[in-house]
Amino acid sequence: MAETTTSSDEIAREEASDLLQELARELRDGDTANVRVGNKRLTLSPSSVLEYSIEVQERSPMLGGEREEITLTLEWEVTEQEG
Repeated sequence: MAETTTSSDEIAREEASDLLQELARELRDGDTANVRVGNKRLTLSPSSVLEYSIEVQERSPMLGGEREEITLTLEWEVTEQEG
């Protein structure tokens, strides 16, 4: 079963930076990561090795202004924890 939780919002640059720093702290500390997605908090279990990819798109559409986009993906296999 696959479950997806998404959130999208328009926020200030500083708030985006704060959210990324919060995510980085959660990934660095402990066995689990509490990740905020909109008004929800999800508890994830990242492994010690992650698959990391980053993609940058620069677009100049025929209509409208130029756009830039960063997509960051972190993936890992969840292992059963003994306990």
